[in-house]
Amino acid sequence: MAAIHYANQRFELEPGQSVLDGLTGHGVPVPSSCRAGVCQTCLMRSTAGVPPPAAQRGLKDSLKARGYFLACVCHPEQDLRVVLPDAEDEDRQTATVLSLDLLGGGIMQVALECHAPLDYRPGQFINLFQDTGQVRSYSIASVPGLDDPIHLHVRRLAGGRVSGWVHEELRPGQTVTIQGPAGDCFYPSGTPGQPLLLIGTGSGLAPLYGIVRDALAQGHYGPIRLYHGSRAPEGLYLAEELRALARRHAHFDYIPCLSGPDAPEGYAQGRVHEVALRDNPKLDGWRIFFCGHPEMVKLGKKQAFLAGAALRNIHADAFTINPAMPGAGA
Repeated sequence: MAAIHYANQRFELEPGQSVLDGLTGHGVPVPSSCRAGVCQTCLMRSTAGVPPPAAQRGLKDSLKARGYFLACVCHPEQDLRVVLPDAEDEDRQTATVLSLDLLGGGIMQVALECHAPLDYRPGQFINLFQDTGQVRSYSIASVPGLDDPIHLHVRRLAGGRVSGWVHEELRPGQTVTIQGPAGDCFYPSGTPGQPLLLIGTGSGLAPLYGIVRDALAQGHYGPIRLYHGSRAPEGLYLAEELRALARRHAHFDYIPCLSGPDAPEGYAQGRVHEVALRDNPKLDGWRIFFCGHPEMVKLGKKQAFLAGAALRNIHADAFTINPAMPGAGA
């Protein structure tokens, strides 16, 4: 049974327990959000002992070489001596809130001006820190060269601490702390003719909106099909902007989907991933993006693979909330 040495204390891990759960279970405050090895909020560094490879998956080689790992998915087989990284190592910086615009569907667009250059790809995510220390990951909807500030789409969640703070307390002119970018859900250059299928629910449109516009700006000429789903029309947003984009680009299609009863004219009826995969039953050679509700992402990935898509061409970003911490990071 492995032990974790932190701040001159020794903590025994239970069988199957992660470093994050072991430390927080003893009252050690470790920042975390997704608890799925995606957001990198729980990044820690081992100063003695080797973290397992699974705990370093997705990290830059430079971070791996220095012993960094993700505490939420770290199940060590040997004792580790660990520390929290400092702000510089975590790629944190500050940004000014330029504007807050309600887009509809409970979505607030937050425009941020970073105080230092931020090298990002549309569709990646950054971590936004509340002034009380809570943190939440939000995908980037903006495109460098098209949108000067960074755009985030924040959906108001019932009981959500961070989303509630954004919607109710955040004001233009305030300074916030961000971290990142991270994630591999973005448009890859060099395949301009490859068909693209993008499927999202709710604020899962944010990364897809960035990816579509980035692909078009880079001269992508293959088919691009974006499906955005909700239960009711008021749950969709940016619909007019996307329809206008489709009118300007003949190879881009925008299909809004409603899973509730009696979809009006102009909307597809059904769950968004089912509609998209029914319309596109053969996906050999396609690149597919799933963003939004975790169950939709899980089912969609499986069905896309069965429809012929190669695993390397399936990108997913499930928007999760830790059920063990009600409201945390929401």
